[in-house]
Amino acid sequence: MKTTKIEWTDQTWNPVTGCDRLSEGCANCYAATMSLRLQNMGLEKYKNGFDVTVHEESLDEPLHWRSPSNIFVCSMSDLFNEKVPFSFIDKVFKTIKKAKNHRFQILTKRAERMEEYFKTRDVPDNAWIGVTVENSTRKNRIDILRKINAKIRFLSCEPLLSNLGELNLEGIHWVIVGGESGPKARPMQKAWVENIQRQATEQKSAFFFKQWGAWGVDGVRRSKKENGKLLNGKIYQAMPKV
Repeated sequence: MKTTKIEWTDQTWNPVTGCDRLSEGCANCYAATMSLRLQNMGLEKYKNGFDVTVHEESLDEPLHWRSPSNIFVCSMSDLFNEKVPFSFIDKVFKTIKKAKNHRFQILTKRAERMEEYFKTRDVPDNAWIGVTVENSTRKNRIDILRKINAKIRFLSCEPLLSNLGELNLEGIHWVIVGGESGPKARPMQKAWVENIQRQATEQKSAFFFKQWGAWGVDGVRRSKKENGKLLNGKIYQAMPKV
């Protein structure tokens, strides 16, 4: 059962909403825009707009989803935001451990806080752990991720804002790449994508090219749909081997 337009997952689960901008990839945050829109629509869950808010009432949601799914955790937040207490993150992982029929994809820009959390806790086998690497100055997050004992470790290079240069993908099972969307989107160059694809192939990490975004491979601005997701005439959307 797929209920989200995010290509690399099936469903989203938001026991936390709201966040704070941290690094360059946050500048045009889609979740901030969406949260304010949902607040204006009167949705109770978003009454605080984009302020960090935990939702006890949402903790059991995946336990009621019968069809085995890939579930993106906190698409409207960052689970490891400093304002989310470890005691609440424990509750999130309690649900993940119970919902053994699902795979949970957890993505953060706060690699250091995630590392601190997992120093005293195990990663459930059905939890995929990832970090965002939007430009070359954020590659240190990969080294932190590598230290965490997870069955699947992944990178989201979206929005990709610069050439990442040389990458050490040892222990990294999956790499997602995508360009930025929205009215203030920054362009992504084809050479940056090909550099990541080449290294992922060489180092045996599954490579998933999500989209060009608002700027096409030819540098022309169009709708995200028009620009598509072809890279050199092909679709590359590999998933990690579980």
